[in-house]
Amino acid sequence: MTPHGNTVQPVTALDADVVLRNPGDLADALPYLLGYHPEDCIVIAGLYGPRSRVVGRIRATLPADPAEWPAHAEALASALATGGEPGPEELTGAVVYLCPDADAPGTGREGMERLRPLAQLLRIACGAREIPVCEALYLAERRFWSYLCVRSGCCDADGTPVPDAGSTPLAAASAVSGIRVQGTQRALERRIRPLRGPAVARQVRELDAAAGTLMPKLLGPEAESVRQETLELARRLLARLRRAPHRAAIPAQRGADTHQGERAERVDPVQAADDRDDALITSDEAARMILGLQDLPLRDTLASWMEGPDAAPALRLWRALARRCVGAYEGHAAPPLTLAGWVAWCTGDAVGARIALMRALETDSEYLFAALLHQAMNDGMDPEPLRRCMRQPQSGPRP
Repeated sequence: MTPHGNTVQPVTALDADVVLRNPGDLADALPYLLGYHPEDCIVIAGLYGPRSRVVGRIRATLPADPAEWPAHAEALASALATGGEPGPEELTGAVVYLCPDADAPGTGREGMERLRPLAQLLRIACGAREIPVCEALYLAERRFWSYLCVRSGCCDADGTPVPDAGSTPLAAASAVSGIRVQGTQRALERRIRPLRGPAVARQVRELDAAAGTLMPKLLGPEAESVRQETLELARRLLARLRRAPHRAAIPAQRGADTHQGERAERVDPVQAADDRDDALITSDEAARMILGLQDLPLRDTLASWMEGPDAAPALRLWRALARRCVGAYEGHAAPPLTLAGWVAWCTGDAVGARIALMRALETDSEYLFAALLHQAMNDGMDPEPLRRCMRQPQSGPRP
């Protein structure tokens, strides 16, 4: 395939193949490949076989410091080259997408030109591994620019509009196949990002108090009693959330431990429901759970809340606890984030699972449970074998 030339054929979970004929089609395809509208990231889609079928993709945060770009490009190209071949087809090329932060200044042509050296570094790094970059696109403000277009008068200097949402053959095929785009990356990440506002200081105080009380016990002979107490607290919180369905028809009033700084009428329904969950969990309860989850046997026990009536309230609980990991305790978010990713995967929300697991690894790159789950998802594994392991009796407390 050459830029603005031959076609690529995507294969995701579609019931039928859809041909992408031009850069506009490629720009439109990205949210369907990921399941959300990406921001502040690099995405590389791998092309396989003689028909350039879009199968694998790699996503990474855009490095802010240009000094990091060469190493970043090398790492991504290496990951693409060594990531394995889906099926019998050979990796034959790649499409590069650069997606800036929507709030960054100069996200139009100025932003495109600023990232041009990064696009070139990615092309060189992929080319050195015999992976030709067939198209490199910059996407911002529902417009796209091609870094590879060299034909005079072909592309608008101010970018080309991305096709209207739902208007393309790929959108229609995705709808038929049940594939949906779950909003923006920022909206998905907001569900597991730390709280802001006055609630932070209160939560930090409770975390400090819990750390002083619980951590010495978890490291000593009282670890089992702390484990049992935390398990009982988790059961009570799970029951409390189960009694309060995750509805968001009416924006919730913000309680003592909710997100701050925005007018209630501007809160979207999902955030309103998450705020309601935050209000159901006190700062003291959240602190004791967050500290207790640093205990691996307890975390593994709670990972069995992954299906049936426990799954939905458990996912809400893990997300709420991840939001409470604030200030100096943001590094404690890896366990609840990983549990959120695990339950999301088990319940069929692959997009939510990837977002949570990537955030867990950003928080703690060496957190083994998150790394193993993320790799399993990337390898296309079915979660059922892992669920069977979680259902087996374990030594220690059970929910």
